[in-house]
Amino acid sequence: MRQQPSRRTIQRILSPNLLLTGGMVLFVIALAYMGASARDQLNPAPLAALPAVPGPSDDPLTPAKITLGKLLYFDPRLSGDGSLSCASCHDPKLGWGDGGDLSRGYPGTLHWRNSQTILNAAYLDRFFWTGSSPDLPAQAKAAITGPLAQNMNPALMEERLKQIPAYVGLFQQTYGGPPTFENALRAISAFERTIVSKNVPFDRYMKGDKMALTPLQVKGLTLFEGKAGCVQCHNGPLFTDQKLYNLGVPKNPAFDQDPQRQIAMRERMRAKGIHEAVIRALDRDPGHYLDTKREEDKGSFRTAPLRELRYTAPYMHNGVFFSLEEVIHFYDRGGGDDPFGTKSSLIRPLQLTAEEKAALVAFLESLSGDQILVDTPELPEYEVLPLPFAGAVR
Repeated sequence: MRQQPSRRTIQRILSPNLLLTGGMVLFVIALAYMGASARDQLNPAPLAALPAVPGPSDDPLTPAKITLGKLLYFDPRLSGDGSLSCASCHDPKLGWGDGGDLSRGYPGTLHWRNSQTILNAAYLDRFFWTGSSPDLPAQAKAAITGPLAQNMNPALMEERLKQIPAYVGLFQQTYGGPPTFENALRAISAFERTIVSKNVPFDRYMKGDKMALTPLQVKGLTLFEGKAGCVQCHNGPLFTDQKLYNLGVPKNPAFDQDPQRQIAMRERMRAKGIHEAVIRALDRDPGHYLDTKREEDKGSFRTAPLRELRYTAPYMHNGVFFSLEEVIHFYDRGGGDDPFGTKSSLIRPLQLTAEEKAALVAFLESLSGDQILVDTPELPEYEVLPLPFAGAVR
C-alpha cells in the first residue's frame, strides 16, 4: 500500500508565497503520491545535440588503448571456438548490430533478443535490453563470457593473447604489463567509445542551423514533443531516459517457431535463478523480471536510444518491426497486448493522421548522420614460444 504523503512533503512542493486554487492543490497532492520516476515524466530532459564524449575518470582514453581495443573488437580468438568477434554481432556495415531481427548467437545456439547497436554507447549508463550491465567493460565481459554470445573462458582468453607477441607488446605499452582479461575489456570499451554519431541534421538544427531540418521534419519534432508524447521517454541528447517500461511489444513469430530460441531463453532464466514453474509457464520474454524477479518488472525493457535509426533496423527488443512506419503505427494504436498486467500508463492511443505519421518518420530520420564505418584491421598472428616459458619460476 502506498504511504500517504505527509503535510511536510506537500509543503516542500508548494512555493510559500503561491496561492493555489482547489484544483491546483489536488494536482500537487497527486504529485506527492507519485514516485520520482512518474514525476520525471512531467519534466523530461530537454532534447539536445550530443555533447562531448564522456570518459571514465579512472581510465582516460588514449590512442594506444583505442588501437588495442579495435584489434580485440575484431578478433574472433576472443570466442570459445575462435569463430566470433564482437564485430560478428556488432558489425560496422550493419549499423553496428547484426542486421537481423533476432541475434544468431554462439554456434549451436540461437538468441531470442535483437542484437543492439553499439553506436553512441559511450553515453549510456546501462546496457543490454534490460539494463543489466552498468558500464561498457561489464557489458563486454557479459558478452565475451556468455554461453549464447562468445562463450569464452577468461583464463583461456588470457593465454591466447599471451601467445601473440604483438598483443604482448601492445598490452605492455598500454597497461604496463602482460595481457589480462580485465585490461582487454577496458581496451575494447575505449574503442567502442569512439563510435559516435557525426554530422546529424538534428544536431546542426539545435546548434542554430534552422535549415538543417525540412518543414516536415520540424512538424515531426513538434509532434514528438507534443501530441505524440514520444519525449516522455525518448528525451535528452540520446533520446532515451534509460528507464524500463512494458509497451506490450508483440512476440516475434521466430520465437514460437524455433526451439533453439526457446531453449536459449529458458537457459538464461534458469541461470538467473527463475523458478522452474515460472519458466515453463512463460510464452514470451519476461524482460527485466529476469534480473529482479519482481512481478511488476515483467515485460519491461530499457527505452531504446533513437539516434542512427536509418542504419539500425529492425527495431524493438525482439526486432519485430522492420520499419519506422510499423513502429509509429504500434504506438499510435496504444501499444500491444498486456499479458503481464504491467503495461506502462504512458502508452495510449494517439489518433495521429497519416500526415502526422509521415512527419514523425521524417523527424526520426533526421536523427541519423554519416554512416560510421571503420576498416577491418589486420590481426596479429600466434607464434610458437620457446619452452620452458621465458622467465618461468624454477
